[in-house]
Amino acid sequence: MVLRHHLRLPELRHSVSFHGQHPAHRRSRPCRPRHLRKPDAWTPFLHHRDPQRDEVVVFFKPPAEPDGAHLILVKHIVGVPGDRLHLRHGIVFRNGIAQIEPYAAKPTAADSDPYRDDFPSLAPPSRPDIPALWTLDLPHHIDGEHLVVPPGSYFVMGDNRTNSLDSRYWGFVPRANIIGRPVLIYWSFLTPEDQIGKTSLSDSIAFTIHQALHLFDETRWNRTLKIVH
Repeated sequence: MVLRHHLRLPELRHSVSFHGQHPAHRRSRPCRPRHLRKPDAWTPFLHHRDPQRDEVVVFFKPPAEPDGAHLILVKHIVGVPGDRLHLRHGIVFRNGIAQIEPYAAKPTAADSDPYRDDFPSLAPPSRPDIPALWTLDLPHHIDGEHLVVPPGSYFVMGDNRTNSLDSRYWGFVPRANIIGRPVLIYWSFLTPEDQIGKTSLSDSIAFTIHQALHLFDETRWNRTLKIVH
């Protein structure tokens, strides 16, 4: 994937691999930030602007993982500072207006989750993937039925809404965590959902071998070399 690396979204481009996960249609597979360096020498000459609603962004996931690593994810910005958000049956309402998101998966009668689909009407459930800090912080940002995005923060969601660990589960993305905007998906590979949790060296080697053996039959060619809008 090619992304627009930024300190406030400049137009410098770097190439980053996200292990074939599509940034807009699947939960993003994280990768370590060792591939990225801030373009400090070029920063004064780059065009800067703040992230906008509905843009796809690359960011460091808050909070850090138990081992101290900061995973890199790709999601849509659903809310910017000051926005009032809530979901009803999986539909996002922003500042009182239902959003038309044809790219986003919607829940069905057979696959419903009140916390996920009617956020933030319920308190976060007790789950290992929901940080205790978010459970404590969430009530401070609720006004009536709405979640109010605080200054300097963004609310992000994946497009596979029924299977996306996003701001509903770990909270707002600070402005400083946002790296840039993806521009191009240069390769997309069919990846099992549970692969995201397989982080050991042996798991990584095994999956790399699997990718090599199934390069042609499991590459998602319809998503390869695709511009990200």
